[in-house]
Amino acid sequence: MDTKVISTGIRYTSLPESYIRPEFDRPRLSEVSICENVPVIDLGLADRATIVREIADACTSYGFFQVTNHGVSEEAVERMLSVAAEFFSMPVEEKLKLYSDDPSKTMRLSTSFNVKKEMVHNWRDFLRLHCYPLDKYVPEWPSNPPSFKEIVSNYCKEVRELGYRLEELISESLGLDKGHIRTVLGEQGQHMAVNFYPACPEPELTYGLPGHTDPNALTILLQDLQVAGLQVLKDGKWIAVNPISGAFVINIGDQLQVYAKLQALSNGMYKSVWHRAVVNSDKERISIASFLCPADEALISPPESLIGEGARAVYRNFTYAEYYNKFWSRNLDQEQCLELFKNQ
Repeated sequence: MDTKVISTGIRYTSLPESYIRPEFDRPRLSEVSICENVPVIDLGLADRATIVREIADACTSYGFFQVTNHGVSEEAVERMLSVAAEFFSMPVEEKLKLYSDDPSKTMRLSTSFNVKKEMVHNWRDFLRLHCYPLDKYVPEWPSNPPSFKEIVSNYCKEVRELGYRLEELISESLGLDKGHIRTVLGEQGQHMAVNFYPACPEPELTYGLPGHTDPNALTILLQDLQVAGLQVLKDGKWIAVNPISGAFVINIGDQLQVYAKLQALSNGMYKSVWHRAVVNSDKERISIASFLCPADEALISPPESLIGEGARAVYRNFTYAEYYNKFWSRNLDQEQCLELFKNQ
């Protein structure tokens, strides 16, 4: 591997040594079944109470769900996927101008997860963008393809609106006022990872991304319709979440788990879902993950109204900045970052 990225346009015939997972830590793709009953929630329903109830069920049982009739235009989605494909098919020399392995950069093209820290790499390149406020970050985004800034800005705005709507519904599903979560999270940041998984000669030996939970509050994932790759952990087994046309996958992130998880209720309540990305031997795959993140100074702790008699918070209070820095300073496949914040 003489280049810093794997999206070179050259097909690999065998997997380079640094991508091969140890025997015990391989995807075992033959054992993965397709999740037949992924919660799919129609946000276009007139009956809000039904939507809120379905979200509560999905967050408690699965930690993720798919949404349809979500208000993000079909055009915005198609243009986003198309410009992402265009970006990754540019010549390697052009892309490498944006390369960095420094996680603190607000715009960078990189590979794997944290190249400096890892023993084994992941079969993925990604373009990471900070997206809010747009006028602050768009100037540093790629100028190539020429339509990139305009298309991605528009997509970011529509997705942010969807994120706000979902936070209101999740708030209500916890029995709180609909504006509660948004108020607590403060002026939320928004990031995006445009993920590119090239065709992989030996998908059984590696991951696009190993199992992890997301460090933010809410993740809105746009899947490649042609190539499945997302798998989530449910009842101790990995299950495949196949893409549905016109839908987004919504993940509860670590911050909402802290927010809604208390000692007395730890069997129920909302969990940040363990998920991973696997790769395909014939086809490349693109996915676009948008993350809503608490403001850096937002203090993450469960609301008083959820702490009932004899309950206590599972996690200590912390700021999002503290959490995020810890997350990026480690390997993705270590224990969940949240473990480091538990009350003793």
